[in-house]
Amino acid sequence: MLKEVFSLVLSLYILLYQTIVPCLEPEMLSVNTIDRQKHLGTWYFKAAVSHREADIQKFRVLDNIVFTMEERANDTLLLTGHMRMGDNCIKQTWTYHINLESNDLELEGRPQRKNLLWSGKWAECSECIIFQEIEPPLDKEKGTEDSLHRHMLYARSSNSSEMVATFLKNAACHSMQASVTPRQEKEFCT
Repeated sequence: MLKEVFSLVLSLYILLYQTIVPCLEPEMLSVNTIDRQKHLGTWYFKAAVSHREADIQKFRVLDNIVFTMEERANDTLLLTGHMRMGDNCIKQTWTYHINLESNDLELEGRPQRKNLLWSGKWAECSECIIFQEIEPPLDKEKGTEDSLHRHMLYARSSNSSEMVATFLKNAACHSMQASVTPRQEKEFCT
């Protein structure tokens, strides 16, 4: 009984708090209408957040990541990632297709994954973008064990901590408590 009362009081407190101090909502960028030229070029990975640790675990072993976004023919974007893991550099590429009838990017080979772009406003950063990946569970009966839902912050500059703190704070307001920021102790790979 005491547990239910405490749960009710806590729920009312959270509801009241969000009424007084509401969470800042991210601003979606429609991939079929954004200025693509503005978003091409170099981006530094700053942080990832999720509701679950499993969704961001793979970023923990990386010291730093730098991406280059290029536009290819036929509404296609090529994202090349240079990732530092220990003393090794790993290069990986992803091809995204812009669907003119949708707001998301389609990752080649993973049509079930939704890839959304958000403005950097959520991190109070005009030179940032937030990339969201959402993938439904492979087996809906087993639940979310193999699903994916994470937000990743990218910036034009390799050094900046205020935007990361703001991003993490706004994510936490939306119950995304799991987070990772790269150490950036080693030289960036190219």
